[in-house]
Amino acid sequence: MELTVNYLGNVQFEAETRGHKLICDQPYENKGDNDGMTPPELLLASLATCAGYYAVEYLKARDLPKEGVRVKISAEKAKSPARLAKFLIDVEAPELTDPQHIEGVRRSVEKCLIKNTLLVAPEIELGIRALEPAAG
Repeated sequence: MELTVNYLGNVQFEAETRGHKLICDQPYENKGDNDGMTPPELLLASLATCAGYYAVEYLKARDLPKEGVRVKISAEKAKSPARLAKFLIDVEAPELTDPQHIEGVRRSVEKCLIKNTLLVAPEIELGIRALEPAAG
């Protein structure tokens, strides 16, 4: 899996993978143009959409209603080091009333790749390199 991010100016970046692009920006109060989500918001979006995917896959496999499924997510910030420290994922499935299926959705969401990545700290290597200016 690979993704490339290019600087666009001010505090904007464009992320691109598999032909898909999105803009990451800062709100006006952080000297941005408010043209996209911030990096922490993108992390929340990644976690919430992953949870939603696993919930819907459970519902599909059992031919249960998927319409109206919604995931709300929030995070608390912490300091030293600055980070998101606590996440709350709330999956809403309006027509889901059977306790067995409610538990099944919960177990399915527990398998979310992004959630599990955050629970078990991955190795992160950092490389910095200068590129030669293009000959013109």
